[in-house]
Amino acid sequence: MIYKISKPDKKLKGTITLDGSKSISNRVLIIKALSGQHFPIHHLSTSDDTQTLIRLLNSEEAVLDTGPAGTTFRFLTAYLALREGTQILTGSARMKQRPIGILVDCLRRLGAQIEYREKEGYPPIEIHAPKALLRDAHIQIPAGVSSQYISALLMIAPTLPDGLRLQLEGEMVSRPYIEMTLKTMARFGVQHTWEGDTIHIPQQNYEAQSFTVEADWSAASYYYALAAFSDSTDLYLNGLQQDSWQADAAIVEIMERFGVQTTFTNEGVHLQKTAVQPETFDYDFLNCPDIAQTLAVVCAGRHCSGKLQGLQTLKIKETDRIQALINELAKIGVTAADIAEHNMHIHATEKPQADSPLFATYHDHRMAMVLATLALVVGEVRIEDPLVVGKSYPAFWEDLKKLGFGVLMC
Repeated sequence: MIYKISKPDKKLKGTITLDGSKSISNRVLIIKALSGQHFPIHHLSTSDDTQTLIRLLNSEEAVLDTGPAGTTFRFLTAYLALREGTQILTGSARMKQRPIGILVDCLRRLGAQIEYREKEGYPPIEIHAPKALLRDAHIQIPAGVSSQYISALLMIAPTLPDGLRLQLEGEMVSRPYIEMTLKTMARFGVQHTWEGDTIHIPQQNYEAQSFTVEADWSAASYYYALAAFSDSTDLYLNGLQQDSWQADAAIVEIMERFGVQTTFTNEGVHLQKTAVQPETFDYDFLNCPDIAQTLAVVCAGRHCSGKLQGLQTLKIKETDRIQALINELAKIGVTAADIAEHNMHIHATEKPQADSPLFATYHDHRMAMVLATLALVVGEVRIEDPLVVGKSYPAFWEDLKKLGFGVLMC
């Protein structure tokens, strides 16, 4: 399936109510399951990943398939490691290429019984009831691979016999996501200390209480890109919070460099466009890697040379996102290069030119959404496998239509 995306003008005007944050939704669902209590969760993400997690948490099946949902797989690995019985946890072909060994090793040291069903260190895995869980647990974990491993361990920590001391080794990636996990846990009564490189969570109980999920700043980033490409913008995005727990709220400050101005309102944010044209862009995305693709495409569309740093985790996402960007930006005449030490260069000194380029999405929801924004730059783009956006933002194409975009199957 291919969608053709176009817009008769470059004016951006309207109101979009954004979906709940997938990252926060998934954390709250795991905490609810660990608490063993019922409480209402409002504005849950409608994403495929979150709906998959809901289904699997309520499943009695022996084989649980997460599909391409990485966060769901990692959080369930830790959650199931404490349960009675035996479950096989599997996923899509791409999921079977995404490493899980670091998390499994940590869980085994805590007393979990987990076996690999195929390739060592990778899904699928078979999880049995734990043997005697480690008391006064103190384990080390590399902090430079995936914050999701750390978050998975932190959320089960208060349910362990004496809690957990988790020592983070080496350079940390995506620290705000770890902080998001701890803030969410604190919202449900679980306290911690973080001194130096060690997080200590004593044994304690989660306290049930109503929770409302804030809107998704990752999804908001695509509208910031559209604003950067527009001639004028008068756009309201509802549900976003100024004091957000989400790392991707950094998009507010970043996009000021491209003339996108944010005003916070009672309902969310109001975006407007000013005449600013940067010649170069340099930013370290170590703490917010999910918006790196957005800024790579913004640099390309605004013919601004960019250096994107801190991209350690992009190669192990739904696809190798660095290589995917290199491949697709070439279709609009923009040269991108993967350089040493997790950096990427965008060479875009002239306005992109293309005649309805056909963009591949690599089974990656973020590639589909960010490449669609280039319709404002080149007039029309075509997107392969467009329904992949369901992984995080099922209503994306419908929301574009609300802003006057043509979204047609071709």
